[in-house]
Amino acid sequence: MDIRTPVPTIYGDLAKKHMELWRKQVQRLSAALGAAIEEVRWPGEAPVDVPVIFVSRDKVVDAIRFLKEQDGLAYDFLSDLTATDEEVEPRFEVVYNLTSFSSGARIRVKVRARDGESVPTIVGLWDAANWAEREVWDMFGVRFEGHPDLRRILMDERWEGHPLRKDYPLRGYQLFPDAMPIQVDLLKD
Repeated sequence: MDIRTPVPTIYGDLAKKHMELWRKQVQRLSAALGAAIEEVRWPGEAPVDVPVIFVSRDKVVDAIRFLKEQDGLAYDFLSDLTATDEEVEPRFEVVYNLTSFSSGARIRVKVRARDGESVPTIVGLWDAANWAEREVWDMFGVRFEGHPDLRRILMDERWEGHPLRKDYPLRGYQLFPDAMPIQVDLLKD
């Protein structure tokens, strides 16, 4: 079996079900953002289950806002926000998985970032992006410009490095003999 062969799910063949809709949506997004759309990978042509739209860093907020708010698109749920370490520059891909409750369609937006480059926050579009962006920062070291409170969320604040980077040592243990002091300023009503 080829990796491009659709795998049956309880939802049926997503490509057959949504391909016409996806093509119209990507066409509208491309018309609105032009050269900011760097690449589109389609199910059946690439080993992906939904369209993957690569957007330039400076236009990612515009692209996601367009997909969320434009009539007929209505990707009204940020189902996941994560990253991958590709080990070559641009090293990171920040991944936004969006879902439309009305159509049941899903779509994926990706942004490439070099090591040390920041990506604009989408917390203004989805409050749920707050913790997800903090997790990407904590695990990969990708900064989100404009984030209201970008600090570690999973690792101890004294931790050095970002453990999901592919160059992080497999046995990169860090032991702290004492607990972190309570940050009283964070204890709000």
